[in-house]
Amino acid sequence: MKRRGLWIGLAGLIVAGLAVASAIVYEPSIAPIATPSPDSFDVTLKQEGARIVALGDCVVCHTAKDGKPFAGGLPLHTPFGTIYATNITPDSQTGIGTWSEAAFKRAVRYGIARDGHHLYPAFPYVHFTRMSDHEISAAYAYLMSREPVNVATQRNQLIFPLNFRQFVAFWNVLFLRPGPRNADSTHDVQWNQGKLIVDGLGHCASCHSPLNAIGGEKSGQAFDGGIVDGWEAPALNALGSAAKPWTKAQLVTYLRTGRASEHGAAAGPMLPVTRDLATVPEQDVEAIATYILSLQKAAPPSVAQASQRETTAAEQRGAVLFNASCAQCHGPGSPMQVIGERPTLAFSTAVNASTPRNAVQMMLNGINWHGEDATNYMPAFIDVYDDRQIADLAAYLRGAYSNKPAWRDVESMAAQLRKEDRAQ
Repeated sequence: MKRRGLWIGLAGLIVAGLAVASAIVYEPSIAPIATPSPDSFDVTLKQEGARIVALGDCVVCHTAKDGKPFAGGLPLHTPFGTIYATNITPDSQTGIGTWSEAAFKRAVRYGIARDGHHLYPAFPYVHFTRMSDHEISAAYAYLMSREPVNVATQRNQLIFPLNFRQFVAFWNVLFLRPGPRNADSTHDVQWNQGKLIVDGLGHCASCHSPLNAIGGEKSGQAFDGGIVDGWEAPALNALGSAAKPWTKAQLVTYLRTGRASEHGAAAGPMLPVTRDLATVPEQDVEAIATYILSLQKAAPPSVAQASQRETTAAEQRGAVLFNASCAQCHGPGSPMQVIGERPTLAFSTAVNASTPRNAVQMMLNGINWHGEDATNYMPAFIDVYDDRQIADLAAYLRGAYSNKPAWRDVESMAAQLRKEDRAQ
């Protein structure tokens, strides 16, 4: 995942952490084991593990494009280089086939690999650490029962001195608070279940929170929104102040299907998350929604544009492009809205956002075709429209479907996001 703030400024703290980091090269190694047989694990435990792994979204980060599930290789881009997701299949040479459950548990709780080296915090162990022992055992049983895939992970491409893993020890001192959390007796079972998933397995804050100068989540700003893979992860604590406030039913439907009747469709990094959540029990998703909706902050004062104003030249050009390429799905009274239940763009999170980032990303990259999820499909226009035309479309959407002020510098953002997309 590409996070604009990931480890930015870490070099400035290298000197301060040098004394700690240089003394910690490796933790003790845990002895390898013979790869367990899938039949050695309880069937019920493996089934529970499928749920745990889906809630943790493991397959998304640990599967390369066109690669085998869990075999790693997905490049995780950071401002200081690229980290490649590891192979977590039970292959004894390139995966975790020789890892005991104790070694797996240490990795999940403390970010330490079986041989003792520190894992980079792109692996969200700062959240996974909250998993219960049973959840870790279930995840281990499930992963050890997958198909072994012999694929070596590419060498990370990080600049000096971030290519030395021992510096992560200093990062952990600042941000890792290991161990499970107790339930909050002031709330009911469903709220507590949602909190455990959102703050732990789901690691939602790792994407939906702003990061500080060295890649840790900013204190006191959990769920205020973040940037992931060039997309804006919206503030989860502002769903109640959306153009049309989210209801629990809508949020549950969105998380399980990737679309909400009055808010739009999931795209970018969020889309595969919804595909994983479609496989877990509905009560898990209802608990997630309950907890998230309890986090809502008071809506900030709105700054609406003047009701009477002249349409700009950019909006006029954008209207022509909209009618040519978008109106058949998104225009008023279009068959896709009437029959396909596509929501009006007036309630779209992307159209009403404070920045044009997600609206531009949607136009550039669309939503890939995914079998039975065809109702979520949107073609990409990255090779159809240039940056100015994308900016014109954005201007039209903002003016026609929102009462928010016009976005600025859309063309330059389109150029930046297009460049980043080409570089991947």
